[in-house]
Amino acid sequence: MIGQLRGILAEKKPPFLIVDINGVGYEVQASMTTIYALPGVGEKVFLYTHFVVREDAQLLYGFATERERLVFRELIKVNGVGPKLALAILSGMDINNLLQSINDRDSSRLMKIPGVGKKTAERLIIEMKDGSFSDIVLTSNNKVATDSAEQDAVSALVALGYKLSDAQTRVRKVYTADANSETLIRLALQSMVK
Repeated sequence: MIGQLRGILAEKKPPFLIVDINGVGYEVQASMTTIYALPGVGEKVFLYTHFVVREDAQLLYGFATERERLVFRELIKVNGVGPKLALAILSGMDINNLLQSINDRDSSRLMKIPGVGKKTAERLIIEMKDGSFSDIVLTSNNKVATDSAEQDAVSALVALGYKLSDAQTRVRKVYTADANSETLIRLALQSMVK
């Protein structure tokens, strides 16, 4: 499983990106939301990723924020919504508006997104209204991953079983610009014990 990429943005041709990591170019598909948030070609880039293996292809999807990746993963759980449509939804509506549309049961607003018909809009509302989607979106932040040490520390704490919101809060409290991820993890864990 490929969970993240850090390298140089070699190409940006929506919805495709090429991220160069030590001479290997990874082709990544991304929403327009992520593409707008990325730096220019030739600059350093960090993406959260979701890797899909199918019988006929291996596909990598990239996200500027962990929040967007979480929402993408919830969207593809909905019957009839695949990765391509999930990217279209994330390109056509920001996450807060998506959440509001689902909570308000506003299928007409969802149907304005290209590729989302009446049945798909209704399925999104029914299958995502259970509350887990809201919890995921509300407990994750929308910060673009700019400091890799901070993001690595948060990811490590989540892997250790801490809630995302707790991990983010603790790492932010101990964060200093010169600290590496190991230092941030150690300090965050110490602050949790106190």
